[in-house]
Amino acid sequence: MAGRSRPVRTVAGEVRFDVVPGRMTETDTAGETERVWMVERTFSADSPHILVIVYATADGSQYLQKERAFNRFGGSAPEVTAAIEVSSDALTPVDDAERRDRYATEAERMRKRHEPTEPV
Repeated sequence: MAGRSRPVRTVAGEVRFDVVPGRMTETDTAGETERVWMVERTFSADSPHILVIVYATADGSQYLQKERAFNRFGGSAPEVTAAIEVSSDALTPVDDAERRDRYATEAERMRKRHEPTEPV
């Protein structure tokens, strides 16, 4: 997917670059890419109109957090796919062992139930 990129600030205050416009299936990449699986989807505690999606590697050792703004009372929610391909440089290590195990379990569940490009 081609598109221009824009900076997106995550809940943790990190800045990521996201492709605009389009479905949540790709991030602009340079170099090696990694497939990550959707392991968590919540609304931001600070802004209920912000959808927070966490994708993680199959082993749960790295993650990418994405945010999408939308109007919960009108219009449609952003489409989220089971997996996306991202630049390896965009991934953040998961330091907490419990979270790493949870991400690995969820990634495996998604891999068994969904095709990577399937909306979930």
